[in-house]
Amino acid sequence: MSWKMAASATLHCLTGCAIGEVLGMVIGTALGWSNVPTIILAVALAFFFGYLLTLLGVRRAGVSWGQALKVALAADTVSILVMEIVDNGVMVVIPGAMDSGLASGLFWGALAFSFLVAFVITTPVNKWLIGKGKGHAVVHAYHH
Repeated sequence: MSWKMAASATLHCLTGCAIGEVLGMVIGTALGWSNVPTIILAVALAFFFGYLLTLLGVRRAGVSWGQALKVALAADTVSILVMEIVDNGVMVVIPGAMDSGLASGLFWGALAFSFLVAFVITTPVNKWLIGKGKGHAVVHAYHH
C-alpha cells in the first residue's frame, strides 16, 4: 500500500470534511455562536459531507443505498474522526482564530492551516487502515 494511495484517500476525506467544516464555521460565526456550538455544527456537517461524497461515489457504481451507506460508514468514520479532532483542536489553540470573524485573515488562515495539519496527521492513519483492508480500502472494491 503506497503513501500516494493514502494521501489520495485522505484528500478525498478532507474534501468532504472541509465543505462541512467551512459551512459550519461560517454559519456559527455569522450567527454569533460561541465556540462549542459552532464546533459541534462544523463537525456534524463534516461527517455529513464526508459520508455523502463516498455514498454518492459508491452509488454511481450501482450499489444499493443501504449497502452504499454501510460502505461509507466503514470507509470514512475513523478518517473523519481523526481529521475533525485535529483540525478543530488546531482552530481552538490558535489564539483568537475562532473569535476573529469571517472577514478576518486570521480565521481563514487558521482554518487552512488546521486542514493542512489534519491532512498530515490523518494520512498515516489512512495508510495503516488501508494496509489492514479497512478504511478507504473498502471503497476500492467499487471503483471502476
